[in-house]
Amino acid sequence: MRRIAHLMRKEFLELRRDPRLFFIVILAPIIQLTMLGYAASTDVRDVPVVVVDADRSSESRALVSRFEASQNFVVVDTLPSLDDIIAYLDDGRAWMALAIPYDYGERVRRGQPTTVQVVADGTDASSTNVAMGYAGSLVASYARDLAAATRSGAAVPSVGADVRVWFNPQLESRVFMIPGILALLLLAVTTNLSSMAVVREKERGTLEQLNVTPLARWELITGKLLPYAVLGMLDVLLVVAVAVGWFAVPLRGSLLLLLAMCFVYLLTTLGLGLFVSTISATEQQAMVTTSFFFLLPMVFLSGFIFPIENMPAPIQSVTFLIPLRYFLIILRGIFLKGVGLEVLWPQALAMLVWGIGILTLATLRSSKTLS
Repeated sequence: MRRIAHLMRKEFLELRRDPRLFFIVILAPIIQLTMLGYAASTDVRDVPVVVVDADRSSESRALVSRFEASQNFVVVDTLPSLDDIIAYLDDGRAWMALAIPYDYGERVRRGQPTTVQVVADGTDASSTNVAMGYAGSLVASYARDLAAATRSGAAVPSVGADVRVWFNPQLESRVFMIPGILALLLLAVTTNLSSMAVVREKERGTLEQLNVTPLARWELITGKLLPYAVLGMLDVLLVVAVAVGWFAVPLRGSLLLLLAMCFVYLLTTLGLGLFVSTISATEQQAMVTTSFFFLLPMVFLSGFIFPIENMPAPIQSVTFLIPLRYFLIILRGIFLKGVGLEVLWPQALAMLVWGIGILTLATLRSSKTLS
């Protein structure tokens, strides 16, 4: 036991001498637990709603006021016609639209049955189911209050909700998840592979041999990363073929645009992996850094598992720094909504800027490492 105790003491001393290990073992879990603890919420709150009120009566305003007063909904805009809701649902500014017909108030006053239309974005099946339940309950509660307020002997008005689901009418969860899985596979494969690009040369002792080659620094880095980019694009083609051919996920948008956006996304993952490679001493350290400090937070804070809109405001601000957030919006927009760059250009631009930035930083660090 004494020999084991001496060996344990030696290991603890090694941990104390290496501040990076101390950070990984002690501080990093606390930071991640704090961030992810706030982010990990499957509750659906503050559903953004647009309203099309063709009636503009006191009765229709009373119904809209119910949505505005609800903790589950946020009315983001009032639109003149149903045609205008398409842009809001396409770019994600609204998850749901409430359309009130022109004769709504008159029918309520006469005690006749009437129906309001609720249009929901069905890309996220689980969140849409919950939001539809909220909307149905709210309309039903409003109808009960109307009935209770009706004078004795008068006709009782009946208000119902006609719910329609766009983009994913059957509310199939795999239609929402599989495009996200494509993003996760690209992130995991290309980041882990490229994170070993420079550190492998360090471990093998071949870094000095690369320094004496006539290759320029950018040529060396390009030659290191291009094979992983090719593998990444092959993965994209394979996953898209399986998603569409086997799982029947609809590809409503342009395949060429999808491939172009995947290539832009690869700039971010390869650049991130190369950056990790320059700050790591061993392949094992590169793997731990990539998985623990980058992959895990990106998965939790990108909107893949938990809706970003339900996270606290400070955590939502952090998600803007995560390229996976933008890529998920792009993938689901192309696959499920069939939209193009006219809608997705903000996410595409953010991803491109992120990719160029991390590649530039990684290249500068690689040049210093190689020197």
